[in-house]
Amino acid sequence: MTNPAKPALRPSNPCFSSGPCAKRPGWTPEVLQNAVLGRSHRAKIGKDRLNLVIDQSREILGLPDDYLIGIVPASDTGAVEMALWSLLGQRGVDMLAWESFGSGWVSDVLKQLKLENVTEHFADYGKLPDLSKVNFDNDVVFTWNGTTSGVRVPNGDWIAADRQGLTICDGTSAVFAMDMPWDKLDVVTYSWQKVLGGEAQHGMLILSPRAVERLESYTPPWPMPKLFRLTKGGKIMAGVFKGETINTPSMLVVEDAVDGLAWARSVGGLKGLIGRADKNAAAIAAWVAGNANFEFLAELPETRSTTSVCLRIVAPWLTALSDKDQDLAVRRVTALLDGEGVAYDITYYRDAPAGLRIWAGATIETADLEAIFPWIEWALECVRLETQATAQETAHG
Repeated sequence: MTNPAKPALRPSNPCFSSGPCAKRPGWTPEVLQNAVLGRSHRAKIGKDRLNLVIDQSREILGLPDDYLIGIVPASDTGAVEMALWSLLGQRGVDMLAWESFGSGWVSDVLKQLKLENVTEHFADYGKLPDLSKVNFDNDVVFTWNGTTSGVRVPNGDWIAADRQGLTICDGTSAVFAMDMPWDKLDVVTYSWQKVLGGEAQHGMLILSPRAVERLESYTPPWPMPKLFRLTKGGKIMAGVFKGETINTPSMLVVEDAVDGLAWARSVGGLKGLIGRADKNAAAIAAWVAGNANFEFLAELPETRSTTSVCLRIVAPWLTALSDKDQDLAVRRVTALLDGEGVAYDITYYRDAPAGLRIWAGATIETADLEAIFPWIEWALECVRLETQATAQETAHG
């Protein structure tokens, strides 16, 4: 068996993981040289650096002046859990899920908080739940962009402006890459390790005045872990939203976030970041449109993610295999790409349907994306030939 010829062009950066994501173009460790090391993060120099991340994030995102933004423990997961534990329980809650992480929030609300007045809105991978059925008299918890399904809500039009409950949005692979209607969102969480290509560990928590009012007027009936506490004496802990973190932050990671925000401004701020992601998503769409072996997992174009792009491989020879053998074939494709050093970490998420998951956020250069398309086709053909040869050997005993 002779494999097809390898493509000549290689991407400059083969990192296409959906989290942690590729560093911004031109990043080197030297950008961390101003990190506040060996000093207390509670000293003025440390708090100033933390507050710089908050202020610059507010400016780039265009947050309303009366929204709070804080740095919290444990990445986006910690920020979401903090919101769920601190805010839910006063009224019923509608939980939306169409991929792994959203399903995880549903599980936590039912099994950990043990709330009873819960309405679940589920959809299979590739689809959205019926958004018209959401009850905004309740609190509503949802992901803006399904990182493991490549399916996002198309906009915020479905969110009631006169809602009685709070909207709690996991926005980790959407913030800085998609237009977020802040007036429709009461709580938004994200991490630095997605669109800005930052490092892990810390999460960001954005609160509207309505969310603050809930925190100051409602005390949940369950014990509150120290890392989740946002109020003291019935008042919001204002320092959390001025750089006084609840736990000890990594100032190296903070410095990396400062660098990512500076780069964001250099490419045109939020508009520039969204434009880069949109351009990358358009490049993938053009390739898929011209290749019958691939299709988007998202069924509707308006729900396709522009960051965490999930694709199904629908080559007839592959779809004829058993589910187990399809899984093995897809993993062989991504292993070949990894081995060639052209595309790292594009295997589908473990709970999702077999396929590819390619990060297309702002830190990815479109030329690098376009360079991997022939390599993906090459790897798929290699696996087809391997599968064919194995079948022939089996048939001949």
